[in-house]
Amino acid sequence: MSWATSLGRFRRVRPSAATRAGVGRPRGRRRRNLLLYLLAFVIMLLVAAGSLVRFTGPQQPSVVADVIARAKAPRAAPPSGLTIPVAGVRADALADSWGQAREGGARAHQGIDIMAPRGVPVVAASAGTVERLFTSGAGGTTVYVRSPDRRWTYYYAHLAAYAPGLAEGAAVRAGQQLGYVGDTGNAGPGNYHLHFGMSRMRLGDGWWEGEAVNPFPLLVGGARRS
Repeated sequence: MSWATSLGRFRRVRPSAATRAGVGRPRGRRRRNLLLYLLAFVIMLLVAAGSLVRFTGPQQPSVVADVIARAKAPRAAPPSGLTIPVAGVRADALADSWGQAREGGARAHQGIDIMAPRGVPVVAASAGTVERLFTSGAGGTTVYVRSPDRRWTYYYAHLAAYAPGLAEGAAVRAGQQLGYVGDTGNAGPGNYHLHFGMSRMRLGDGWWEGEAVNPFPLLVGGARRS
């Protein structure tokens, strides 16, 4: 209610119905705008969530299927007719050092050590593809050869050097030279030998993976001398 003057006298003026209806409109408009902003934000979240499901959803069944396929894959049978991987070494000269304690019992030896003078040729125990030429503090100069069916990996460590022309991706035959006996890595100075290991591989395993298998009985039983 307001006051106005008319002909020099004061009189009371009542607000019209339209004026009364407009009271409080700015606050109501702000509330509606806030609700609209919240609704738009919720819609954006739903759209983003839908996109995430669309892009990531199909990958999960693929990962699960890969795990199931690995579990169901039959175990590879041990290879036969391996070549002794150090030139001139006979089967009866091999010693089974599989499982022996290393580093004060911190780990077990997963392979066998074939003693030989420095520079004696190291040859492929079986045919395959050179999957990795790798140097590490433990193995020194090493070669990983994958079998043609990709079920086995053969590991040659402590090499003095690689054979000329050896490269990753190269196909090798059994008995082909890979390198030379040495003492690189943790072999110890002057402790010349080849560490030979082999691993049973599963579907999708990388060159550094696999289940280590004792090569000694496979080399002694029917191995070919190089």
